[in-house]
Amino acid sequence: MDEDPIFPDTDYDLSFTSCTSTTTDHTFASSSARSSLTRSSLNLSFNESRLSTTTTTTTNNTPLHDRPHRKSDPHWSAIKAATALSSDGSLHLSHLKLVRHLGSGNLGRVFLCRLKDCDHGSNFALKVVDRNALTNKKLSHVEMEAQILSTLDHPFLPTLYAHLEVSHYTCLLIDYCPGGDLHSLLRKQPGFRLPVDAVRFFAAEVLVALEYLHALGVVYRDLKPENVLLREDGHIMLSDFDLCFKSDVVPKLENRILSKTRYNCFGSPKNRSQIQETVPEFIAEPTTAFSKSCVGTHEYLAPELVTGNGHGNGVDWWAFGIFVYELLNGTTPFKGASKEGTLRNIASTSNVQFPHVVDRGKEGMAEARDLIEKLLIKDPRRRLGCTRGATDIKIHPFFNGIKWPLIRTYRPPVVRGLLRKTKGDVGAVSSYKERRWLWKGISRYFGKNTGCKRNLN
Repeated sequence: MDEDPIFPDTDYDLSFTSCTSTTTDHTFASSSARSSLTRSSLNLSFNESRLSTTTTTTTNNTPLHDRPHRKSDPHWSAIKAATALSSDGSLHLSHLKLVRHLGSGNLGRVFLCRLKDCDHGSNFALKVVDRNALTNKKLSHVEMEAQILSTLDHPFLPTLYAHLEVSHYTCLLIDYCPGGDLHSLLRKQPGFRLPVDAVRFFAAEVLVALEYLHALGVVYRDLKPENVLLREDGHIMLSDFDLCFKSDVVPKLENRILSKTRYNCFGSPKNRSQIQETVPEFIAEPTTAFSKSCVGTHEYLAPELVTGNGHGNGVDWWAFGIFVYELLNGTTPFKGASKEGTLRNIASTSNVQFPHVVDRGKEGMAEARDLIEKLLIKDPRRRLGCTRGATDIKIHPFFNGIKWPLIRTYRPPVVRGLLRKTKGDVGAVSSYKERRWLWKGISRYFGKNTGCKRNLN
C-alpha cells in the first residue's frame, strides 16, 4: 500500500500535529474582509516520526543562491550553515522546526519556522501549498509566484531562500516580517489614518518596489495594505505574487531637461540666472503588458479591469493611488454599500471625491491630493505612470525631499504600533518647515557659544 509518510492526508496536512497552545500571529492575518488569509488558533509543529529519511518519496530542491544585495543577510549564513551539515549539501524540510501557524489563504498555509541545530536564531516564513487541492488555474498562480520570487533581489521584496517540492506539496521559504501588515497598523491609528509624513514614507518604499517589479516586466495586480508587510526595522516588504503576470519590457535611457536658478555667492536675487541641466533617466515600464483576467481586491480594481476589456501596467498605478488615498483617509475612495456597489462606482464616470478632514490644510495634503487625482484618472492612457512608470511619479511634489538612492536607509516614522528596530538609519524625510526649524536651532546654538550672528535661513 502506497503512503505519503511526509505529508499525510489529515485535517492538519503537512504532517503537523495540533498543540494545545492557542497562540496566534497577525503577521499574515488581518481582521479585514479583504484579506485572503484567515486567523488560526492552532500552534503547529513537525511530526518528527513522519519525516523518515528512508522514504521513497521524491524530494526536489531547487538550488538557490544568495543575491548580491542580500549577501550580508544573516539568514543566508544560517542557510549555509544548515546545508553544510546536510549529506547532499541541500536544504530539506527535516532541517526546519515549525514554531506556529501564521495564516491560511486560498493557495496554502504559512508557518513561522527556524532552522534546527542553528545558533543564528533566524526566523523564516514557510509557505506550503498542497497542489492536489488546487485547480489548474490556481496551480498556474503557484508556479508564477515561485518563478517571480526566484528572481527578486530587492530590500522591499521577499527573498526566496529555498524552494522545496516534496510529494504533492510546494514549499517556499521566505522572509518573516514580525511587524504585521500595514492594514493592521492602520487599524491602530486614530481614524484609521496615518500622518502625511508616514504616508510619504510608506508610499515611497512601495513605489520603489513596484518600479523594480515593472523593470522585470512583472505587473503586480494585488497592491493593498494587507499585502504590505512590515519588517522588524519598520521598512516594508510586498507579499503575495500569485496574481502577477509577466510581459516584455524594453529598458531605455531618456534625457530630461531641468531648469534651475543660479545665484551669486551672496545669494542676491538681483544677480540670479536661469540655467538648464540635462538629467538622464532610466525607464523600464511594461507598456505592452496586456491581460483580460479579472483578479485582485474589488476596492483596488482599476476601471479597465472591471469592464473586462483588457488591462496592462496601469492597474498597478491605479492601485497605488487607492493605496495612498486609504493611508491618508482610512477608507478607499469608491467603496460602496456592497461589492457590486463598489464596482459600479469604479466603472462610473465620476471622479475621485475627498472627505472633509480637519487637517486638509496641513503641509503635504494638497500635494497628496494632486498625486491621487493624477493616479486615479480612469483613462489609463492619461494616468500618471502608465507611460514612463515610477520615473514620473517620483518627481511629483508629494515626494519632494526624498533622496531616492538613500531610501532604504531612512528612519521609519514614529507611528503607534510600528516596530522600529533601527541601526545606522539616516533621518526620515522632513518637510521644509522642519528643516528650517532645525537650521534655526543650530544657528541659535552657535550664536550663543561663539558669538556668531550669521543668519542661516
